[in-house]
Amino acid sequence: MSKRDYYEVLGVDRNASQQDIKRAYRKLAKKYHPDLNPNNKEAEQKFKEIKEAYEVLSDSDKRARYDQFGHAGVDEDAAGGFGGFGGFGHGAGGFGDIFDDIFDMFGGGFSSRKRNTGPKKGANLKITLDIKFEEAAFGTEKEIKVKRTEDCTVCNGTGAKPGSNKSTCSQCNGTGEVRYAQRTPFGQFVNVRTCDKCHGTGEVIEEPCSKCGGTGKEKRIKKITLKVPAGVDTGSVIPLRGEGEPGERGGPRGDLYVYINVLPHKYFKRDGYDIYYEMPISFVQAALGAEVEVPTVDGKVKYKIPEGTQPDTVFRLKNKGISYLGGNGKGDQYVKLKIQVPQKLNEEQKQILKKFAEVSGEKINETKKGFFDKVKDAFGG
Repeated sequence: MSKRDYYEVLGVDRNASQQDIKRAYRKLAKKYHPDLNPNNKEAEQKFKEIKEAYEVLSDSDKRARYDQFGHAGVDEDAAGGFGGFGGFGHGAGGFGDIFDDIFDMFGGGFSSRKRNTGPKKGANLKITLDIKFEEAAFGTEKEIKVKRTEDCTVCNGTGAKPGSNKSTCSQCNGTGEVRYAQRTPFGQFVNVRTCDKCHGTGEVIEEPCSKCGGTGKEKRIKKITLKVPAGVDTGSVIPLRGEGEPGERGGPRGDLYVYINVLPHKYFKRDGYDIYYEMPISFVQAALGAEVEVPTVDGKVKYKIPEGTQPDTVFRLKNKGISYLGGNGKGDQYVKLKIQVPQKLNEEQKQILKKFAEVSGEKINETKKGFFDKVKDAFGG
């Protein structure tokens, strides 16, 4: 059974803001929440569908992949790490955030769940890469430059001045968390929050690094060699795993998403994997037939134009298009013939055409619309 469109599930359009998406989710989640619909399997299924749609559309990265590739873009195998709904894990876009929203809807604010102070994956980065038409057709290798956060070159990421030490945080005793009890009408709850003195690290820097100010990080330009596969088009996205911003508390780096923009070609136009080209020929070549050289992305090829060819005739050059992305084979090239009528004729050329008109039984009236005008009309002039 195929999945419904996530925008349709939440009842919002594709240009909906994050506020619109959250507002729609809250309304639907409250309506179909299992606690309000006991023993209602249909409501339970709808609630799961709503959660799934919200997790994707409330996360900017997942939403971008979904808009580009549909459900395949956020599938666990295809998208690389798309989370499920089996647990109460926390983090951006996770079920923990949805769980918080449910508490907020029912007038909560008394959740005592432990905050996540473990490793956290770094933020994703996005860049746009311009490539030429031919590079998209055959693939290429590019060196891209990304401005991202790196370990400080002076303190090597410790945040401490070289030669100085870190000490255990006196406020949380090295745990990175501060616990406090709170009495509510529902009983006493123990709340946990990240220590604001050490920011969850459990350590305090005695003498901060002069270059990074104790953060242990600095912005630098990273050069990365990117292999662009043949067949990409404007809007294609190439993910580079682990090339984003660094994680927190030992977490892995985020990912880098390279958005491809193919620059227009002077002569060729592209539609999917096919190429379209308009080729000018003379009306003599069209009338008598000729062998012409046709430009393609692979170089020039010879093609025989049959006599009596009409204006805007289209012929196909098989396998002269764009390589299929991730597969074998190519598209085709379609050539439309644009017949050119000469604007200026010398006397000899005029006499030849007049003789042709006489043989054809056509009268010539040079002051009115006659043979030459009709030639232009016939050949698209």
